Amino acid sequence: SRVLQAFPLPSLPRKQPTVLVVCGPAQNGAIGLVCARHLRIFDYEPTIFYPKRSPDPLFRDFTTQCEKMDIPFLSYLPTEVQLINDAYNAVVDAVLGAEAEGGEGREPCAAILATLKHIRIPIVSLDVPSGWDAESGGSGGISPDVLVSLAAPKECARRFLGRQHFVAGRFLPYDVQKKFELNPPEYPGTECVVAL
Repeated sequence: SRVLQAFPLPSLPRKQPTVLVVCGPAQNGAIGLVCARHLRIFDYEPTIFYPKRSPDPLFRDFTTQCEKMDIPFLSYLPTEVQLINDAYNAVVDAVLGAEAEGGEGREPCAAILATLKHIRIPIVSLDVPSGWDAESGGSGGISPDVLVSLAAPKECARRFLGRQHFVAGRFLPYDVQKKFELNPPEYPGTECVVAL
């Protein structure tokens, strides 16, 4: 499945492809919860770190769905980076995203980003790498190996230097495509994700 190609499969040599999904408190965190659920469906072994849970009922529903799928939730993120490198094959960055405004300076996001900057395993960022400005691009943020742009690439994607860039935007309504003058790529067959 092409959806799985959004994750660095060659770097998942172990028998159990373990993925740590790090979720922030806003919309990107909810997307991370949905991502974890999909990973589980495709036989990955996701673990979620979601320290600041949103009171939004939809986000609570996503959390419940993950719990009912027996996806474990970490109570804390190890600050010893080697523990993360040894336990997981990849990290999904769903901490801040495009809606972040200075969120990287507030806890728990600042501590999470400080840890993610030092890990050695591949990072897959959802929409906008955490710590990046959605318009101007990188600042003191992380350097992901894979970027999955949601709906359409943001301006900051021009500064992405990682291995793979995917866009997941097949189901954007035509009026939205027209309004924002988007030129979506061709999605082959029934694929929901396409490599750029």
